Amino acid sequence: MTDRKTILLVDDTPSNLTIINAVLKDDYRTRIATGGAKALEIAAGPEGRPDLVLMDVMMPGMDGYEVCRRLKADPATADIPVIFLTALHDERDERAGFAAGGVDFITKPFSPEIVRARVRTHLALREANARLARQNAELERRVEERTRELALVRDLTIFSLASLAETRDNETGNHIRRTQTYVRELALALRDHPRFRAELDDATIDLLYKSAPLHDIGKVGVPDAVLLKPGRLTPEEFEVMKQHAEFGRAAIAAAEARIGSGNGNSSFLRYAREIAYTHHEKWDGSGYPRGLAGDAIPLSGRLMAVADVYDALICKRIYKPAYSHETAVDIITQGRGTHFDPDIVDAFLTLADRFRDIAAEFADPEEA
Repeated sequence: MTDRKTILLVDDTPSNLTIINAVLKDDYRTRIATGGAKALEIAAGPEGRPDLVLMDVMMPGMDGYEVCRRLKADPATADIPVIFLTALHDERDERAGFAAGGVDFITKPFSPEIVRARVRTHLALREANARLARQNAELERRVEERTRELALVRDLTIFSLASLAETRDNETGNHIRRTQTYVRELALALRDHPRFRAELDDATIDLLYKSAPLHDIGKVGVPDAVLLKPGRLTPEEFEVMKQHAEFGRAAIAAAEARIGSGNGNSSFLRYAREIAYTHHEKWDGSGYPRGLAGDAIPLSGRLMAVADVYDALICKRIYKPAYSHETAVDIITQGRGTHFDPDIVDAFLTLADRFRDIAAEFADPEEA
């Protein structure tokens, strides 16, 4: 008996309940309610929800339409199909039943075969819907699991490339942590700006943060004599150093090709490639490697430009002392509209104190 479907029969007339119960009791477990309130109590009770409700419309106190509406309003019982079994014949009554949430409308006097057929149909449909819901839930679970796996592969790929860059670069790991945090703060500050709102969603900001450490990965291709020179570069050496932007783009593009990301426009390494290639471009077109200007420079590169220059200014180099935070802010401000995107500089100025805090949090050991 326990594996049979349960049907709740609702009617205020005992003789009607006796008749319909006789029609269904051999195939189903039946439960009986003589009024609307009792029906709701049984439907939500501890013995478990019925699989289907077969209900009269005209009952004292609470009619069948109201009982149906309440069942549908409760998430715990909303999926239970309700068939109205009533002496009402008017088309308006049928419309009212369907509007209340009923799935079928059978008029009295009824044919037992029709009742059994309608009950079988709606129970089968409910089971099919439940099976589909289970399948969808399992599919969503698998998609979420696969998404987590892909995110892990993405993050490990970026981390591995960043680790490679650190092995050759004479910058510290703290420089990487500082600059990626600067980039994230700038992106968060600009996410509601009309120029950037369409691009700076949560997923993009996360990728910008994780991709920023690859901004100088191209330095792995710069000869040691130039990369590790303990002093200021000559003009000729600087031309060699400038090639790291192209080296970085090529290295990341090669990685994109190996992981099958097509032309790279949808690749998770897209922003890393843009940053590596364009963070030395300038708003007025005087930067390198291509002399891009204005919005032709990808947003990722424009954000990285401010972050990288600020960090270079406040850090000691062989060829320069560390500038104060205030001096660095002045220099960035002077570059508004020439070196840097004006709107990004404006965001930077609102975040100046936050930049100083980040620099202190991730200070190099000798500067702490």
